[in-house]
Amino acid sequence: MGSVAMEEMPMDLEFGKLVGELREVYESGRTRGLEWRLSQLRGLVRLLEEEEEGIFDALYHDLGKHRAESFRDEVHTPLVAFPATAMVVPEPLGVVLIFSCWNLPIGLALEPLSGALAAGNAAVVKPSELAPYTSAFLVANVPRYLDPEAVKVVDGGAEVGEKLMEYRWDKVLFTGSSRVGQLIMTKAAKHLTPVALELGSKCPCIVDWLDSNRDSQVAVNRIIGAKWSTCSGQACIAIDYLLVEEEFAPILIELLKSTLKRFFTKPEYMARILNEKHFQRLAGFLADRRVASSVVHGGHVNAKTLTIEPTLLLNPPLDSDIMTEEIFGPLLPIITVKKIEDSIKFLKSKPKPLAIYAFTRNEKLKRRIIEETSSGSVTFNDAIVQYGLDTIPFGGVGHSGFGQYHGKYSFEMFSHKKAVLKRSFLLEFMFRYPPWDDSKIGMLRHVYRFDYVSLFFALIGLRR
Repeated sequence: MGSVAMEEMPMDLEFGKLVGELREVYESGRTRGLEWRLSQLRGLVRLLEEEEEGIFDALYHDLGKHRAESFRDEVHTPLVAFPATAMVVPEPLGVVLIFSCWNLPIGLALEPLSGALAAGNAAVVKPSELAPYTSAFLVANVPRYLDPEAVKVVDGGAEVGEKLMEYRWDKVLFTGSSRVGQLIMTKAAKHLTPVALELGSKCPCIVDWLDSNRDSQVAVNRIIGAKWSTCSGQACIAIDYLLVEEEFAPILIELLKSTLKRFFTKPEYMARILNEKHFQRLAGFLADRRVASSVVHGGHVNAKTLTIEPTLLLNPPLDSDIMTEEIFGPLLPIITVKKIEDSIKFLKSKPKPLAIYAFTRNEKLKRRIIEETSSGSVTFNDAIVQYGLDTIPFGGVGHSGFGQYHGKYSFEMFSHKKAVLKRSFLLEFMFRYPPWDDSKIGMLRHVYRFDYVSLFFALIGLRR
């Protein structure tokens, strides 16, 4: 049984058995061998290649994603490195639990899984119940491509996740909301289980005056791609709001309007809102009269199709829900400042976001953003693309989470770096042992100060 649908198993009886079986497989040593690790990674690659159409179909049913968006964001081959040094031996943690979320339900399940398997762990993946087609796809296909005794997929709702957290795991990775992340940490504390949290935040984007019309257009293209073309803004690293100078705001708004019109010529080019609950939450932002009066483009909502028109808002009240909560949808507030440098003070007054984006050629401003703000990542002159790079870590800081993965960092997240010291019997320094005298203390001082020349002279009975 490689994957588990909840209607097939009573939770109280079967989860203990599931965890026990995984630990038995792990303790057997099967997952530690290089060939096993490589075979599982090859299985993941084959799954992505051979089941591509099934992935596209599941993501379309769950999120209304166009196949092009799905391919760009979720169907890619994970790259994994195996770091080690002469004095550090990475070893697998054991049996790990990975909670993936609904907005990138394939990528956020399989990419961390690749790191867990490359590190030699047994693993359980708990997909989000809010993407049922994708969850069913993973339940059906993961055991066909991976070792079904060492890798499990457990389907089900929130109660399943709660029950899984009653057991001891060697590492838990959770991607989702801060509210659920707090529950995960609370339950993990019972077993002193280490946790990595990838949480949401309000990711700001600073847009400076740019030198040319072309640069401005490129910036707008990338802003739109990072807001509306990524699951309709329903992504933790999507742009949440813009910061621009007052005089530049009208120019930017007109560019955004004209480009939105060119990009989204058909409804299917933008994903729908996940479900009625999330739709009502987003519609609720616009129901605030103070917020509604700030709409300068869009604002149309359709409860029947769960769609919301790309919407621009100019200076909604900073104390409104749309500016204090993560938006996670196709609404884009534009906040103006007197000078673009004022945006740094604005950001420093807010919780640390998962990402800060800035479009600027001003090297001094870039330096100040790096040095004076704190975030999971900083990206200049583009947005969201940092997520696809496996050469840099992905993760939050503070309220946006902790723990980093991608590429070799996924391997490291699910590994323990065991320090190994090997010594010979050739030399023995007796000043390490009693009985003590001043000469031994002096030699110890030389050692602790790395003064090996003085130590040498002392050992041969000479003063330096």
